Amino acid sequence: MKVAIFFGSKSDLQIMQGAASILKEFNIEYESFILSAHRVPEKLTQTLKNVQNKGCEVIIAGAGLAAHLPGVIASQTILPVIGVPINANLGGLDALLSIAQMPKSIPVATVGINNSYNAGMIAIEILALKYPKINNKLVSWRKDMKTKFLEDNSKGAKL
Repeated sequence: MKVAIFFGSKSDLQIMQGAASILKEFNIEYESFILSAHRVPEKLTQTLKNVQNKGCEVIIAGAGLAAHLPGVIASQTILPVIGVPINANLGGLDALLSIAQMPKSIPVATVGINNSYNAGMIAIEILALKYPKINNKLVSWRKDMKTKFLEDNSKGAKL
């Protein structure tokens, strides 16, 4: 397993699916866990130790409201943690600020509200630094994305 995906509630499942979908597209092994930093902190700590022992290299953590999960995870590991703020209240701005405004020396990379897909992309970019096969696939994927965009938009737009 190269990536671990954590989120605090079953209600976050659909939002966090974006990260899983792009990791699957790149054939990157991942595991996902529903664990709350507030409700089951001991289980979170134990699971974090387990995923590190299994060779996890990047963590994606989604959270809403106070959104402590990504920061709590970052405080317990030196692995890169990518936070996904989830819109549970206030349009997700509360979660975005909670995740983005981590104290100095315990950073959490933060993507846009509900944008777990981009969290998956960042995880892929991190892994591409180490794994040539992932790197090559990412380069090819980006070229295909650009080609498709140009094809889809080559005729302009009628307003």
